[in-house]
Amino acid sequence: MKRTLLKEIILEQQKEIKKKDGGIERIKLSQVKKYFKLPHTVIIAGIRRTGKSTLLFQIMDKFYKNNCYYFNFEDERLLNFQVEDFNALYELFIEIKGKKKNFFFDEIQNIKGWENFVRRMQDQGNKFFITGSNASLLSKELGTKLTGRYVYLELLPFSFKEYLSFKNISFNENSFFQTAERAKLKRNFSSYLKEGGMPEYLKYQEKEVLARTYEDILYRDIAMRYDLKQVKALRELALYFLSNLACLFSYNSLKKFLKLGSVNTVKNYVEYLENSFLIFTVNLFSYSLKQQFVAPKKVYCIDNGLSNSISFRFSRDKGKFLENLVFLELKRREEEIYYYKTKNNLEVDFLIREERKVKKLIQVTKSLDDFKTREREMKSLITAMKELKMKNGLILTEDEEDLIKDGNLKITVLPIWKWLLE
Repeated sequence: MKRTLLKEIILEQQKEIKKKDGGIERIKLSQVKKYFKLPHTVIIAGIRRTGKSTLLFQIMDKFYKNNCYYFNFEDERLLNFQVEDFNALYELFIEIKGKKKNFFFDEIQNIKGWENFVRRMQDQGNKFFITGSNASLLSKELGTKLTGRYVYLELLPFSFKEYLSFKNISFNENSFFQTAERAKLKRNFSSYLKEGGMPEYLKYQEKEVLARTYEDILYRDIAMRYDLKQVKALRELALYFLSNLACLFSYNSLKKFLKLGSVNTVKNYVEYLENSFLIFTVNLFSYSLKQQFVAPKKVYCIDNGLSNSISFRFSRDKGKFLENLVFLELKRREEEIYYYKTKNNLEVDFLIREERKVKKLIQVTKSLDDFKTREREMKSLITAMKELKMKNGLILTEDEEDLIKDGNLKITVLPIWKWLLE
């Protein structure tokens, strides 16, 4: 690249970042702090427009001020940027800002071979904070060049706590017991359940933001990057998943549905959607690895608002949106997540494992008011608890709270909005 153009981009980006709105403080910020003293590169990965750049800015502004370099590789003028241009970039950084030890790079996966530069500079005592929107590219490059020399953080859209902060709504434990405060939390939970937590959409309340994010993922992050010929099949698969939250699927059934000739093609498409962070798949829990791999998987979406804007199924599938919200919170809490099937084929929505032991069983349902629903949910959970020798279970509902005892088994029933604020 021409040095003059590179310098122009650096100066423009410096000017832009000074104007940047810091937004609400992300919960991940406190987690990142513990990695400052490590020499490791800090990778912040996640879907487009989930706030990775804002988090990067918050780290810079709060802890590094002017003692760092910043560069965003999403600029379209960088299409010809090659790995050998990193040296010129570094020289220009020094020329403009003097010598610094801390680098903040946005969407670096766009540059093939970036990890070679990072590894070399890291070996010289420099610190890197990097964002990226493609899990596969990041993990492949990190695995080959930065093995053991990085920490990986996944940033999801706003949690309910962050959503309340964004809306300037404060709460404490007493809020749960005060009628007006509790009503305010429940009202905002209803909005959050439907709107999701994508920061840019919440700021502008313009559904075009979500539509553009979705299109960018399908075309820029997947179709163009992997040179896909069957874009129609990719679109149909993405729409199918976003319209069927928390549902089971198998690769064979998807092959027939999409009329694709190969199960491997379907597996690749699912992997591409996962790598772009649009969807997540969850395995059946089994002590047999083979059984885990051959059993159907469950699918969840990165954001309720995104799913709702594309599939228009919220009112029909409210229970599934509640389950999707619970999944995302479990993911934020970095739990090891499975679903469970009892010996007589009853399903429990979430099984949480920790250090090879089953830690929690969680069932999600809109309400236990209906007798048939209550009987079904309770039977599934109690059967699973007995099979796995668990004394405690959890049922999360839209707005019910209870403690149910069955012999020596104890089941806690909690409203999801309250559980999210724990």
